[in-house]
Amino acid sequence: MTASILSVNISERAGTTKRPVPEVELRVGHGMIGDAHAGDWHRQVSLLADESIDVMRASLPSLVPGDFAENVTTRGIPVATLPIGSRLHLGPDALIEITQIGKTCHKGCDIRSQVGDCIMPREGIFARVLRGGVIRPGDEITVEPVQVAG
Repeated sequence: MTASILSVNISERAGTTKRPVPEVELRVGHGMIGDAHAGDWHRQVSLLADESIDVMRASLPSLVPGDFAENVTTRGIPVATLPIGSRLHLGPDALIEITQIGKTCHKGCDIRSQVGDCIMPREGIFARVLRGGVIRPGDEITVEPVQVAG
């Protein structure tokens, strides 16, 4: 199975779920155009594997891409197992670099309050944009091996 983008998701306000959109542009030093979390910092783009969401669907079957406030929902790649510094090609043009794995869940997380757990703090990843481009559901994801000094 080829790794791919299942959904691209944005929100206009921080602290809310994101909604799927047909495509989005990634900009170097910024992140996703039109997303509240974009900016000049290390968490410009968030990713979560749909396989991780599947685990949570056992308790809450109505979960859809964007409910965990992830920008990119992936399929066929265990993103949480990739080391910091890994580079991912998203679609034909975009390139991102993983900067953080997991995060502290914000207070009032809807999913945590409904299910008692949330997967994003453990299995969500964050990245900065190294090369921009438009990404869409169905685009392929490829991983560059991490370069080890020595």
